Amino acid sequence: MKAVILCGGLGTRLKEETEYKPKPMVEIGGRPILWHIMKNYSSFGCNKFVVCLGYRGDVIKDYFYKYEIRNNDFTLKLGSGEMKIHNQHQETGWEITFAETGANAMTGSRVKKIEQYIDDDLFFLTYGDGVSSVNIEDLLTFHRSHGKIGTVTGVLPPSRFGELVTNGQLVESFNEKPQVHAGGMINGGFFVFDKRFFKYLSADDSCILERQPLEDLVRDKELCIYKHEGFWQCMDTYRDFEYLNGLWRDGKAEWKNW
Repeated sequence: MKAVILCGGLGTRLKEETEYKPKPMVEIGGRPILWHIMKNYSSFGCNKFVVCLGYRGDVIKDYFYKYEIRNNDFTLKLGSGEMKIHNQHQETGWEITFAETGANAMTGSRVKKIEQYIDDDLFFLTYGDGVSSVNIEDLLTFHRSHGKIGTVTGVLPPSRFGELVTNGQLVESFNEKPQVHAGGMINGGFFVFDKRFFKYLSADDSCILERQPLEDLVRDKELCIYKHEGFWQCMDTYRDFEYLNGLWRDGKAEWKNW
């Protein structure tokens, strides 16, 4: 199975970091959030990826094209261009297809345009700007159990405000991003689809995954929810960027399972 990752958006709400690079290349702990997502999938044995490129896709291509020399010691013989890599990073075996899906394409269009690269009956799909502790193996088992076309991972959204637990005038705990348990779950990405889903999509740039395609799937009773009540966080704003980097710095990155 392959994991398809949507990486084409402009990331306008994170303009401090995305003026010259796409949002999936914004770093957590010195590595792009895209790398963190791929490491998570890889820890469950999923090492084949299709990256849907759009805005500044060249930055993503360049990063992985130069990955060997970025992450290994090497000897270069000038004149002949001969190169010897001295050690191996842990990402050996990753197979990445870089698919140009258009600067202005919406999410559904991007997925439709990579149909030719899906050669298995099932594929994973997620966004290139969110990390989670979701168990990919359990997610796949759940999808296979119900036989429907699609599975979406439902998550509890983090609160926009910090939560204070008090005892009189004394603050006993402060939680920067508590999960909101009062409301319903939201779309956390981390989908599983079988190939029949491509019939619901259009290559037209205006096709938005979260609108007509998923609405039609719901109408046909072909979409199930995998409920994940553990960690999930997207990187929409600079505040999210600082929060995720703080978790990584403090050794509290719950998505890190490698």
